[in-house]
Amino acid sequence: MDLSNLKPQEGSKHSDNFRRGRGHGSGNGKTAGKGHKGQKARSGAPRPGFEGGQMPLYRRIPKRGFTNRNTKNIVAINISELEKFEDGATVTIDALREKGIVKNSFDGVKVLGNGELNKKLTVQVNAFSASAKEKIESLGGKAEVV
Repeated sequence: MDLSNLKPQEGSKHSDNFRRGRGHGSGNGKTAGKGHKGQKARSGAPRPGFEGGQMPLYRRIPKRGFTNRNTKNIVAINISELEKFEDGATVTIDALREKGIVKNSFDGVKVLGNGELNKKLTVQVNAFSASAKEKIESLGGKAEVV
């Protein structure tokens, strides 16, 4: 047995698409699975998170700070990661994705100056630190802001 063969025990799973309140023969007649009386048995049951008038949890917990709507998710990569490219290559954001250096969800890419670079590259990203730009251009490459 392995994980690809696992399935629930026979009869342990119920489908959720059966019709409720259609007589005893259906196995779900009379109270239609709601039990007897009480607030949850009636129509207009309270919304999720309602605690019967007690101050709900989401209002009891202290709130701190705020989330800036205009914030940008900038991915920082070190210049040493550009060593994966061949000499004379053009490094774009798509090329960085293909090599697995950056993942998919971000608003921009910034190259930082940590590490060493020994290749002449044309780098086209959203931003550069001063030291990264200097290292790229000292080897005869280009640091282009897209």
